[in-house]
Amino acid sequence: MKRIGAAVAPLLLLAGCTQDADADPLGETAPENANVQETPGSWLYQLSGYENGTLDAVAAAPQTTAVVDLARDGGDDYWTAEEIGALHDAGKTVYAYFTMGSIETYRPEYDAVAASDAGLILNQWGDWPDEYFVKYWEQDWWDLVMQPRLDQAAAAGFDGVYLDVPNAYEEIDLALVPGETRETLARKMADLVIAANDHTADGLAILPQNSPELIEQEGYLDAIDGIGIEELWFLNEDIPCDEDWCAENLANTQAIHDAGKLILAVDYASDPANKAAACAHYAEEGLWGAVAGVDLDAVYPPCQ
Repeated sequence: MKRIGAAVAPLLLLAGCTQDADADPLGETAPENANVQETPGSWLYQLSGYENGTLDAVAAAPQTTAVVDLARDGGDDYWTAEEIGALHDAGKTVYAYFTMGSIETYRPEYDAVAASDAGLILNQWGDWPDEYFVKYWEQDWWDLVMQPRLDQAAAAGFDGVYLDVPNAYEEIDLALVPGETRETLARKMADLVIAANDHTADGLAILPQNSPELIEQEGYLDAIDGIGIEELWFLNEDIPCDEDWCAENLANTQAIHDAGKLILAVDYASDPANKAAACAHYAEEGLWGAVAGVDLDAVYPPCQ
């Protein structure tokens, strides 16, 4: 398994909980002289709106764990090793965000993905007109997107990757993939995560976002270093999460936490009372927490 570094800080300061600057997200023994964290605290989550196209605001933020997009522009203007190194010098641990179950039309790989003989592009994703689910189990998806992005994150010096849209297995139009079922697609998503872990060896931490129920798939829990999880307590935005699936997500997230994995939880709220409630839940559950605006395009304060 990969070692999770101290903590990260992208330009978006999500509100989480007060954190100890000497804590380690996984509770592991720190290397000598390492700046790691032992107790959960706040983390940062920003995918756009980087001030002046830099990570300077991330470096200055009090949070020590952050998730930022693999590229400053969401395209091919990738963060450099020098820029990520500057965050490390500021005591940050940084995870690179990208999707593994979908492709946005503005990503540099889109044209190649759309032209693939494997017919990778599937149905469009509801409220996200620029995003399409893909046949993430095909070799072309690995060759065109997954491996190059993993290699880019490693080359830039990220501590790990934050892999979004594992829930593609639930959202793909089954009519477009004859012979597949939700069960077979879940297995193939778990296999993709396992392949990412195998490819990166001990070089990058693997943190999928959401779909904590995938721990039911053999080999999945061993392949991940943690997960990101949205909307455990508040939906977009300020709506209490009281659906049955909210409780199921929390139970599966707790199981992953109990297995010693890092949990980065984020809720979307602007009401001060809801922010405080989410932060209290993070502290109670022992999770790294953040409360942000759903656009993830600004720096948000941590829990107090």
